[in-house]
Amino acid sequence: MPTKKKDVKRIDTTIQTLGPAKIPSNMPYCRFMEDSAATQVNFAEDLDDGASASQTLKLELAGPRKNTYFDPSKTKCAIVTCGGLCPGINDVIRAIVMEAHHNYNVAATLGIRYGLQGFIPKYGHPIEELTPRSVSDIHMFGGTILGSSRGPQPADEIVDALERMNISVLFLIGGDGTMQAAASLLKEIQDRNLKISVIGIPKTIDNDINFIYQSFGFDTAVEASTIAINCAHTEATGAYNGIGMVKLMGRESGFIAAQASLALKVVNFVLVPEAPFTLEGEGGLLEGLERRLADRGHAVIVVAEGAGQDISKTSGETDASGNPILGDICTVLRREIKAHFERKGIEHTLKFIDPSYIIRSVPANANDRVYCGFLGQHAVHAAMSGKTGMVISKMRGHFIHLPLHLVTGQRRRINIGSDYWRSVLESTGQFLYMSSCFG
Repeated sequence: MPTKKKDVKRIDTTIQTLGPAKIPSNMPYCRFMEDSAATQVNFAEDLDDGASASQTLKLELAGPRKNTYFDPSKTKCAIVTCGGLCPGINDVIRAIVMEAHHNYNVAATLGIRYGLQGFIPKYGHPIEELTPRSVSDIHMFGGTILGSSRGPQPADEIVDALERMNISVLFLIGGDGTMQAAASLLKEIQDRNLKISVIGIPKTIDNDINFIYQSFGFDTAVEASTIAINCAHTEATGAYNGIGMVKLMGRESGFIAAQASLALKVVNFVLVPEAPFTLEGEGGLLEGLERRLADRGHAVIVVAEGAGQDISKTSGETDASGNPILGDICTVLRREIKAHFERKGIEHTLKFIDPSYIIRSVPANANDRVYCGFLGQHAVHAAMSGKTGMVISKMRGHFIHLPLHLVTGQRRRINIGSDYWRSVLESTGQFLYMSSCFG
């Protein structure tokens, strides 16, 4: 009897619009993109999400349209940055301002200070007009010139502020929480029947936003991480039975740890949230580390901050963004490694490096600067043509439009059954020493 084929829920990739775009674009030079232009990607293969059934998605291509919805001379834009810092935020801000001013001649672009708090009157944060002169060199610096904040703010009060300021386009630069806030704002705007475009530029140093193959700043974060890992390797090889341990960012997804380990080729153990591991016994980290030191006399361990939460103590509390406060896995590992080798009477030296805030605060590298420039430009193209409720991303070499509901559905995580994770294990060689991290 034939096996019944599993039903696959169809994924809607339709991009919302505010209405017909009727105003001929004043872009002085370009190749206009038709709304019908699209690229096709396979959900399971291209995103490597481990889905049991694949689905081909048709995604709208980004780019300038021959007609705009908004009259540029009467259009005011606003930019807000939310959540943690990430390399490249200033580059995106600069790209939006330059594109809106020089190629669309919009009336004004406003910078909202300190995240969504900047819309709420009780905080008293000033609004800053952003001009080509004021943003001309901000891409040389890390962080965000607008400041940032975490935590939810009332959607109705934010939309009240947008109405007061006569804002036509809102650009939100932020992570998963910010994109969820964007979805709430979109609903409030639509409930009031307002014509305000909401465009997201996904930002996460952890590279964990759903459907975003690579977020801006990730390339820079990996590059900066390799510096710390190289230092840990130098420390490890400079001592008898030396161990270098590096803690990297990655609350629920270990992409930075995995990618940096692939890049440098000196890591022997990489621990990520997606792959549970044990400490004790055959196949556990401690026995594996002991064997590694016996074989080579040194070891480098890279730990994503969210790894091993089942063996570290957590308070059960959440931060301002609603994320669980993580247990300190590296403190547990350092304590248990020390106790294990003392019991065995094995001399060792352990050096610990935590470069987290250095990594997220550095200026973007060349690759990310190029990427951020395209993201900012395409965000303006989408907004001026009347697109809304969407984000800009890149997939298979194409810049695309993605509806907000796709990126807020769940966190993107490493598929530990994938070729990618297999390559990480092959690069580190940790399968020779421990088996409890295979998933």
